[in-house]
Amino acid sequence: MVFSRDGRLLAFVSDVQTEQGIPATAHRLTRLLYRHWDEWRDRGRHHIFVTTVNGGEGRDLTPGDFDSPPTQQEDNAFAFTPDGRDLVFVSNRDGIDREAWSTNNDVWSVSVAGGEAKKLTSNPAADVQPVFTPDGRFLIVRAQRRAGFESDRWYLDVYDRGEGNRRTVFETPDGHTIFFTATSNGTDNLYRVPLDGGTPQEVAHGGSISAATAGDSFVVFSKATLTSPAEIYRGTLGDAAAPALTRPPRALTHENDAWLKAMSFDTPTSLTVAGAAGTPVQYWLLRPPGFDPSRKYPIVFLIHGGPQGAWDDAWSYRWNPALWAAQDWVIVAPNPRGSFGFGQRFVDDISQDWAGKVMQDLDAVFDAAISLPYVDRTKQGIAGASYGGYAVNWIIGHSDRFKVAVTHDGVFNIESMALATEEQWFTDWEFGGPPTSGKARENYAKFSPHLFAQNIKTPTLVITNELDFRVPVDQGLQLFTALKRNGVPSQALVFSDEGHWVLKALNSKLWHETVFGWMKKYLSN
Repeated sequence: MVFSRDGRLLAFVSDVQTEQGIPATAHRLTRLLYRHWDEWRDRGRHHIFVTTVNGGEGRDLTPGDFDSPPTQQEDNAFAFTPDGRDLVFVSNRDGIDREAWSTNNDVWSVSVAGGEAKKLTSNPAADVQPVFTPDGRFLIVRAQRRAGFESDRWYLDVYDRGEGNRRTVFETPDGHTIFFTATSNGTDNLYRVPLDGGTPQEVAHGGSISAATAGDSFVVFSKATLTSPAEIYRGTLGDAAAPALTRPPRALTHENDAWLKAMSFDTPTSLTVAGAAGTPVQYWLLRPPGFDPSRKYPIVFLIHGGPQGAWDDAWSYRWNPALWAAQDWVIVAPNPRGSFGFGQRFVDDISQDWAGKVMQDLDAVFDAAISLPYVDRTKQGIAGASYGGYAVNWIIGHSDRFKVAVTHDGVFNIESMALATEEQWFTDWEFGGPPTSGKARENYAKFSPHLFAQNIKTPTLVITNELDFRVPVDQGLQLFTALKRNGVPSQALVFSDEGHWVLKALNSKLWHETVFGWMKKYLSN
């Protein structure tokens, strides 16, 4: 939902029904992307409506059989022009079915009075999150360059609305300042760069900084760390010659101060080890509260999802490394191949190599961490979700080093997953083509954990969710069946009302109790 600058108009997204007369329990499928993440999308489309703030019937500005914005780009996906005459929005209009394997989201413009939409971007890859400069002359768009790759590097493209040309920031000139956040070496930092180009300058260092808003002499942002939830901060800006904040940012909110005073956290440590081909691999180490260096602690490795993702110095309400450390374990959270914040080549190195260099990176982290004098190398556990679940599935089929494992919504049988997951561009890119292509089938045969399930001996807790349409529920059920047939100690936890993540409060409570109980059963012996 966004307001026009004059406060007169309101734009919002609403579903428009496209299929009628179907019994409530039936789904008639006529196109791909018929479901997404945790909801069925076979009967409706996202459309953007505009209405006056004083009330009145909403006007559909994006009619037709397409999603505006796309289901995977709903945040900051539309904006009014500063004069309030037009609305710009993101939409993929490559065609029915193709939208399931295309990342070609474009920015479009339409009059707030309605009419035909005009495409503003011609880039064959993704263009998203349109933002105007205050004078309305320039439109700034986050853009990728490689079609079909959702984790490609993002650029900032600037469109001159008067002259009709495009340039990429950091390359050509103009004269104002853009503030943005970016990940670097496990932290999310705030940067600024002149609209006329130049080298990005760090303004404020993470933790994890997000939602920045800049004024003439100050900037306000949200900041969290691995051991503290987000609060709002205000910093005073320096000039171009001294871009960093003139003094440490001041907290404007203190919502978590009281309970944090009652908690005990060990300060997280960022470490690095040589991974595959000697490439540096960063990882976070968190020790238990009240850490005693004379003791020997169990160690648990947490593998992040994506595979293009990262463990950053950030708070989480789901997989929270500090909460895991509070179970009296040493926690290690590695950032191997595929992780953001270490250069695009590092990200690229995992595509079509899901169990190659990344596994060497992880082994290097495992070996380094268990050599610490306070770690009990006989009590190693591993847990992960999504790609992290895949990594767990792969590792326990190739190693007996872990006493216990937890795999949440992890890919187990790549071939069956590739024809059931909804975002086809993901499997196309990650495995070398459409599911029936020779290259993809070669990679399935090379990297699918189910082909090595007969080797698994590690006691394993499997978590899978019925509304997970990214890694469908059968992936976890296939793994659980294989474990039981092999006589491996195992349990499965299946949520009927959760998608890829467990978000409901009571479900989260059960999730944590079950996961921690399972890990302690094997790490306490």
